[in-house]
Amino acid sequence: MQICLRLLIVAWLAIGSAFGFSFENDSASTDKQAVPTVDRIFVTNLPPEARHTLALIKAGGPFPYERDGIIFGNFEKRLPPHPRGYYREYTVKTPWRRDRGPRRIVASRDRHYYYTDDHYRTFRLIVE
Repeated sequence: MQICLRLLIVAWLAIGSAFGFSFENDSASTDKQAVPTVDRIFVTNLPPEARHTLALIKAGGPFPYERDGIIFGNFEKRLPPHPRGYYREYTVKTPWRRDRGPRRIVASRDRHYYYTDDHYRTFRLIVE
């Protein structure tokens, strides 16, 4: 009986964590949202297509994709929270893809640039 209960608890915790649930008691949490931490990448370590896109963003275009410059909603909350319209997204060409591919640069109003190569799952702040 005790072994079955332990197995049930372990399974419950494993399933919950797989779906992103946290079972920790965080008594220090507040009503404010936690600011996500973002890794960094040096501009020299970006793929050439990302460096090209960054140069186009800084020059104000022209952009090769119709959707370049649209508002990035940050719905996944992987970037610091800001009002709608604070972030804009731009396509980074993926040579082996016929569509827009997964790579983007997201630019903030205050000229911070974030690179994602996995379609918004992770971001890295571009350091120049």
